[in-house]
Amino acid sequence: MNAIKLGALALILGGLLGLGYGGFTYTERSQAVKLGPIALTVDETHAVNVPVWAGLGAVLLGGFLLVFGGKR
Repeated sequence: MNAIKLGALALILGGLLGLGYGGFTYTERSQAVKLGPIALTVDETHAVNVPVWAGLGAVLLGGFLLVFGGKR
């Protein structure tokens, strides 16, 4: 299996996950205050939404590369 087919499968899988979940969240931890041995940290949760057109585009591009990408 060559690199183009692996990339195509990754695009298809990523597009399907984006369509299925619609986005993802991650937590960013930052240090707000540090006074000697005492430290105050703040956890911020961020949400990233994946647009439907991006998921569909990734699936279509991956399918196109899978079918036509390896032919010479």
